[in-house]
Amino acid sequence: MNMNKKVLMTAAAVAVATVVAAPPVSRIRGGVGPRGVQGAQPAEEQAESQGRVTIEQFPKVNRTVFAAPSIDGPTTVGRCYTRERNWIVLEAKYRTEAKWTDRLTFTWHVLLETKTATVKDKEEQAKLSQYSYFNQTVTYVNIPEGAHAAGVCLPPAYLERFGEPRAIGIVVSNAKGEVLCFGCESSVTGIKSHPAKIEEAFWADNRIMEAKDPADRTKPMIERRQGLLDRSKTIWALVNPNDYEAVAQ
Repeated sequence: MNMNKKVLMTAAAVAVATVVAAPPVSRIRGGVGPRGVQGAQPAEEQAESQGRVTIEQFPKVNRTVFAAPSIDGPTTVGRCYTRERNWIVLEAKYRTEAKWTDRLTFTWHVLLETKTATVKDKEEQAKLSQYSYFNQTVTYVNIPEGAHAAGVCLPPAYLERFGEPRAIGIVVSNAKGEVLCFGCESSVTGIKSHPAKIEEAFWADNRIMEAKDPADRTKPMIERRQGLLDRSKTIWALVNPNDYEAVAQ
């Protein structure tokens, strides 16, 4: 077993340095199963509920890299890149049971693994932490009953420099901040897929998020970065647009 996996597996022994904020949870309605499926509600809560929300299809960590759609047309500079560049595209399918849901907020948590970067630069990779953490919140509004898609993206440079996703988490909450469902897929040893409790998810576990590189105790195993984009702000907004509801402005 390599050293970085040992560190994540023995994260309980690592000192906590900083608290990682999880999405606000005022109350989780019903039980949350392996895929974050909401359980039954008492009758008095059903009256104020907007209906059950479930994540039906979760993004797979080994199926997240795609070539972007492109449109040929007039340009003053031509093509700067002659080779194909791939994007990281994370999509989930969810279902709502209410006739209309006013708003749902999706909070995404993503870990990229540096050694899978598509540009092989040993000197650059030696400077980076072994994992990079990204998060993003997207709120959809006026959601009709039925199946829908939610998604976020990372442009090609992130794949080239920081690598592919190795852990992906989603938390879905309503307008009151109540968590309706959540889930996690991971191929990293020591990070659970489908934890039973949101407190066990990797982004909420400081022992994982604050683990140090065994080769350099001043260097974190996971470095927080910015750049995860709402899908509607990228070229991917043109692909199957009817599957996505309007994003709150």
